Amino acid sequence: MSAKALPVLMYHHVSPEPGLVTISPQHFRAQMHAVARAGYQSVTAQQLQQFLAGGKLPAKSVLITFDDGYLDNWVYAHPVLKETGLSATLFTITGWIGDGPMRPYAGQQADLPSTPSHKVCMNAVREQRHDDVMMRWSEIEAAQRAGTFEFHSHTHTHTRWDKLFPVVAERRQRLAEDLALSRETLNARLGSVSRHLCWPQGYFDTDYLAEAQAAGFDHLYTTQPGTVLPQGDSLRLPRIVTKDKPARWLLNRLWLYRSPTLSRLYSQRKRVSV
Repeated sequence: MSAKALPVLMYHHVSPEPGLVTISPQHFRAQMHAVARAGYQSVTAQQLQQFLAGGKLPAKSVLITFDDGYLDNWVYAHPVLKETGLSATLFTITGWIGDGPMRPYAGQQADLPSTPSHKVCMNAVREQRHDDVMMRWSEIEAAQRAGTFEFHSHTHTHTRWDKLFPVVAERRQRLAEDLALSRETLNARLGSVSRHLCWPQGYFDTDYLAEAQAAGFDHLYTTQPGTVLPQGDSLRLPRIVTKDKPARWLLNRLWLYRSPTLSRLYSQRKRVSV
């Protein structure tokens, strides 16, 4: 049986420090092991692209995505994906990633680095202390070699240019430069860059869409609820917000979002309730 819909999960932090967009290592590990035991296959961004173009996927398929590239993705998510045989797509803010040796991750016989809350991470970024809270290129390269993560663009600076520049032409120019830098950095560091881009804070408008396509991105990920359907709109890819809840919660969501009809009804209800 082939998939009628492809659920796309959205994660940010996996950390013992609770807070916004954060899942505990215990819940993440339980979720991933449950997904694997239930027979789900994690797919790549390229497989999603082929699915949209009419290709087939196994009925129990899921795309696991992470946004930003926080250090805790390496410390806690990487080893869980490794032990379950699952893989994830990480949308990387390329301008926030620095150099340095790999740091320990969970399961190794070493003291683990601090993985602070989202609020502390944002403060560190504002203070230009990116290396304290973000992955390094050495860790990205190691995760890519291990097959736990593949890396795509989340822009170079994660800036909401629409908030900074009221003049359309200027913010389009800034966005175009941002996207170009992201592409150049991924190509220089990892040897390739894809057609897949995730919008910072999920924001986009018609000008953003035009600049993304001009830059070579035509598979654009949002924070809008829903599931990916065959021949769906590649410019408005929906995702499922994950929560710091037991594995059963996630399995129920995956069951729901594998059905185009149930997913549509549930997503409509969520939009109305917001």
